[in-house]
Amino acid sequence: MPRALGIVTPSGNNIRVNGMDFFRPISAFSFLGRYRIVDFPVSNMSNSDIEHIQVYVSQNPRSLAEHLGTGRTYNINSKRGKLQLLFNQDSKVNEIYNTDIRAYSDNMDLIELASEPYVIITPGYMIFKQDYSDLLKEHIASGAEVTLLYHKVDNADKTFRNCHTIALNRQKGIKSISVNDGSDPETNIFMDTYVMQKDLFIKLIHKAQKRSSVYRLIDMINEEIDELDIRGLPHKGYFSAVTDFKSYYDANLELLDFGKANDLFTDEWPIYTVTTDACPVRYVKGSRVKNSVVANGCVVEGAVENSVIGRGVEIRKGASLKNCVILGHAVIGEGVRLEGQVVDKWAKVVNIKQIIASPDNPGYVKRGDVL
Repeated sequence: MPRALGIVTPSGNNIRVNGMDFFRPISAFSFLGRYRIVDFPVSNMSNSDIEHIQVYVSQNPRSLAEHLGTGRTYNINSKRGKLQLLFNQDSKVNEIYNTDIRAYSDNMDLIELASEPYVIITPGYMIFKQDYSDLLKEHIASGAEVTLLYHKVDNADKTFRNCHTIALNRQKGIKSISVNDGSDPETNIFMDTYVMQKDLFIKLIHKAQKRSSVYRLIDMINEEIDELDIRGLPHKGYFSAVTDFKSYYDANLELLDFGKANDLFTDEWPIYTVTTDACPVRYVKGSRVKNSVVANGCVVEGAVENSVIGRGVEIRKGASLKNCVILGHAVIGEGVRLEGQVVDKWAKVVNIKQIIASPDNPGYVKRGDVL
């Protein structure tokens, strides 16, 4: 099989999860109690026999660096393979300058030194399963110069805001790329995943730099639609994009649906993550848990319904949680009632006895706060 360099891109400056991304990049967000979002693109690449992976980050890199480590967690061969966490310095003048093109150009020497003839670029804020070896084979067989991965949805009027949509001709060629404005529920969402030769990728980076200081790769691709043979390939299976606070909340809770979870997590396609040696969950007599995911190390004395509970969380006697996402090592005090909340790591809700929000507009308790 032809070899490819795997690149996990930084999220764009139009992708913000207010509150949570102050402490870490979106790719380092806790997900479904025990994963980080970055686990999905890196695991996809590892399972696809991509052994050289670059993960890009610009702000608050510590949590991502600690989680990724040397790459051993992801079954990357330390003799043949390599996982690199690459940094770039964000502009303090205006965040509009903070583009993926800037990140690539800041690390151009490492891209040029890579021996792989192809690149597969995928985002660090989308959650899906994809065999990139199959994608690369289809790209080469088609004769296309660039292949874009897309997912057909029927709810783009309510979700996937700030994502791009692509229009196709009958030969699966790309006619246009535009930002999803929510006007059409049925559309093809571009999954920010590209396949192309590395030399073309480098050429597009240099071309984008000359064209505009604020160009992103998607802008350059859009401009080259009439010059390059750019085609789309459909993705099948579970797909979500964390583009704002609500989409993060929804992505966690919708995987409580057993059918959707079974589609994403399969024995033959493992999603790797850092494991811990914490004890199993301790359910104290009188506790009640319904339709929820509870990670190891938790102590549950109260009631939990339709919620995702991260590692090491304490839910004390008389507490009641419904439609909540509770991140690791949080404490929910006695008699506290929470609905429609995301409680960040190390936070404690002990004095305020009731915080209720609609799932359509979930609330947020900041990391480390005591309420």
